[in-house]
Amino acid sequence: MEPFMIPTKKRGGFELNVVPLIDVVFVLLIFTILTSSLTKETGVTVDKPQAQSAGELNRQSILVAITREGTVHVNERQVDLESLQDVLHRMLADNALGEVVLIADRESNTGLLVSVMDACNLAGAKKISVAAMSK
Repeated sequence: MEPFMIPTKKRGGFELNVVPLIDVVFVLLIFTILTSSLTKETGVTVDKPQAQSAGELNRQSILVAITREGTVHVNERQVDLESLQDVLHRMLADNALGEVVLIADRESNTGLLVSVMDACNLAGAKKISVAAMSK
């Protein structure tokens, strides 16, 4: 008498479909790129004063931050007051609007704010605004 054998099927190799995973990663990458290019920051924390007449910020503006410690930052890069005019002059050559927004901490020195405004004027800024938080 012959023993009873159960027929076995040969299984194919395990296949992992990564196409949906790549699609999800690609969508997340696009979302990250789009949102990061729309936000423009100064790279430092500034406690802005409040104003009732505060309006929207133009995305093409050059941002200049003044901290309470007295440091000046242009688009996330710290610059000294002596080289600020040259840096702004180069940036304004690439900016069609010529708009500079000063983001000064409420505890910053007013004399420094005036010096930065003067450097903006001498660099050729067409419009200078001071940022504030809306009430």
